[in-house]
Amino acid sequence: MKTATGTSFAKIILIGEHAVVYGQPAIALPVPTIQLTATVTPRADHAQRVRSSYYTGALAAAALPFAGITQLVAQMLTHFDATTQGFDLTITSALPPERGMGSSAATATAVIRALYAAFDAPLTRAALLEWAGVSERAIHGNPSGLDAATTSATVPQWFVKGHAPEPIAFPTRGTLVIADTGVRGQTKAAVAQVAAALQADPARVTPLITGIGAAVKRAAHALATSDLVALGASLNASQQALATLGVSSPALERLITAARQAGALGAKLTGSGQGGCMIALAADGAHADRLIAALTDAGATSVWRHDFDESEGHA
Repeated sequence: MKTATGTSFAKIILIGEHAVVYGQPAIALPVPTIQLTATVTPRADHAQRVRSSYYTGALAAAALPFAGITQLVAQMLTHFDATTQGFDLTITSALPPERGMGSSAATATAVIRALYAAFDAPLTRAALLEWAGVSERAIHGNPSGLDAATTSATVPQWFVKGHAPEPIAFPTRGTLVIADTGVRGQTKAAVAQVAAALQADPARVTPLITGIGAAVKRAAHALATSDLVALGASLNASQQALATLGVSSPALERLITAARQAGALGAKLTGSGQGGCMIALAADGAHADRLIAALTDAGATSVWRHDFDESEGHA
């Protein structure tokens, strides 16, 4: 083993949350300005330790969300025939945990890249996504795979569960404003809630899920034609369905309402919901500045912006 570093990005689900678990499409994009790095440094002894902003100590003793990383690293060390190799794993992240920005998947992606580099092994994208699934399943139960696919990408992604993600074109104008409620999202609980609702009342829930899928398809057309108004309408339609599914929250609704009152073309939660972050669509930079001010006044604990012209693969 040698010292090596892996990187990954935050991800934002533009549209398609929850429905993507049931075979509907989703659109997500990496946010390269919000990065995570993992550095592996070999030790002379056999200790395996991790240092990060949310856990420091023996890797084997880590609780969630690091329990998934513990399983991942253990299986990878077995793969590399290095189960007794000592190391320090240092994780530096600008992503807030449990906010729907893919923190756990970004951590897994960066760790996988760091370990493969540390053992001088080539890493295919398929292998990366397979390894990331080890951690994601341990943490989230039944993940769609969207987070890992996007935090490891460099371009926006069209994603359908069970299929390889595909790049999707984005316009060169328009800005997403991302705002944090300050409340941790509840991914596993939210996914389980939707599953329970679908089982209990499929006649009510199935149209909500297919309706989100239809909104995703309209959003893809809007992106391809640079129709920001139509894109905003699709975001709003998705949010209505997500709220009906019960995965929104008072904190999210407060920020969504504030964004719309400030003229957002569309606004919705992003990620699992029940806390976490929301997104608002602005026509341009000046419009985004107004939304940022309104969201800050409404209680957002952090706000970021992502201009579509920062995304590779423009329409």
